[in-house]
Amino acid sequence: MTVPTAIRRLPLLAAALLAGCAAPGALERPRPLAELAPSGWQAPLPHAGRPDALARWWESFGDPELAALVQAAQAASPTVAQALGRIAAARQERTGAGAALLPRVDGTASASRGISTPIFPTPATTLSAGLQASWEADLFGRLDAGRTAAQERLQGARAGWHDARVSVAAEAANAWFSLRACRALEQVARDDAASRAESARLVQVAARAGLQSAANAALADASAADGALRLAQQEARCAVEAKALVQLTALPEPRILAMAAGADRPLPEPPAIDALPARLLAQRPDLYAAEREVLAAAADVTGADAQRLPRITLGGNVARVRFAAGGDARDLTTWSLGPLQVGLPLLDGGVIAAGREAARARYQTAVATYQARVRQAVREVEEALVTLDSTRRREADARRAVAGLRTAFTAAEARWRSGLGSLGDLEEQRRQALSALNTQVALQQERAGALVALYRAAGGGWSREDALAAAPRPESR
Repeated sequence: MTVPTAIRRLPLLAAALLAGCAAPGALERPRPLAELAPSGWQAPLPHAGRPDALARWWESFGDPELAALVQAAQAASPTVAQALGRIAAARQERTGAGAALLPRVDGTASASRGISTPIFPTPATTLSAGLQASWEADLFGRLDAGRTAAQERLQGARAGWHDARVSVAAEAANAWFSLRACRALEQVARDDAASRAESARLVQVAARAGLQSAANAALADASAADGALRLAQQEARCAVEAKALVQLTALPEPRILAMAAGADRPLPEPPAIDALPARLLAQRPDLYAAEREVLAAAADVTGADAQRLPRITLGGNVARVRFAAGGDARDLTTWSLGPLQVGLPLLDGGVIAAGREAARARYQTAVATYQARVRQAVREVEEALVTLDSTRRREADARRAVAGLRTAFTAAEARWRSGLGSLGDLEEQRRQALSALNTQVALQQERAGALVALYRAAGGGWSREDALAAAPRPESR
């Protein structure tokens, strides 16, 4: 599949965006997405599905417990809670940066009593209340750059919240599929242990009757013990998997076990995808957040450059004053406009220059991080597609292997029961059939995991419009 031309036109970090916040002095601009994205996906795409249902991805597995576990994990996740905290902090910073552009007005009140001059030694009382205002004229864009950077980081924090939810959903899905596969392997081990125990019982009966050798009896007993050992090990693994899911979702363990007990069926057939949308990379929340950080860092450069330019501030106040001395009291209103101050840094020991260098270094770091994340996103998509295609092509062979080896084991067991086959041949056929069953279950889990990875690589149904929508408050998560 070739990535449509639309992906080449995605101006994630187009020159027009950066030009608005570019500071004096050239900034090394990031490579656009068209240069970082592949001209075509090198991995094959599965067919017969629809790519427009990422937001309802979990329902498409036909596994009702999965959607509930994903929601519980997102509600209990400290990662999601931390992302909400970062949104609150970014929102506060944006409010502060926007307020810096507006006049500041403070209420003042004071009271004093004393002798202010020896010429009039009578104690006097002075009361005053009023308003005091100050404002900085942002002629060179320093304050506006700060507001721009804060707004970009707020949008990035919102995208980070969505990314955290997608990551937690994928983690919960993988944990659930792991538990489901473990339970399937446990059932395989239980059936195998029961079959070995029955074979050992028959051999022991035949050995006591002199129809089987002591060596065969020992072999059958060892096989039964090995089957019981495998079952105990698998049960312990499943118990550990269940506890991991309890920790992830904060649900009671009995409920997790009940959900797992009700899911003793084959792993659900995962949904298929027939294409990847052209906006694939642009719709990933982590890439959007990285892009916002580049733009915020560019605004920081503008602000740092403006530090060396003049600052113009204007102040003013108005107050009502009451003066009382020697039984006489007078009220008056005072006001002033000014001073109008112009400040220009002359000698600062290199602080401003160091700040400018640091801002440019942070910008270059943000650019490198963004470009690295784009490459990582391409890699994640490609790897998920490769794994998905590989599991699809291996499924038919796995089914054939299971069916054939089950038939061979049944025939070997029938020959052995009729006295025409050896116990060694029966155990060998049993081992091969057990291995094929385990491989088939592992393959189902691998395919489900590959689709979960593709869900995460494709952004989990997130869109850029989501970053503009307000995320829930921490208390209403």
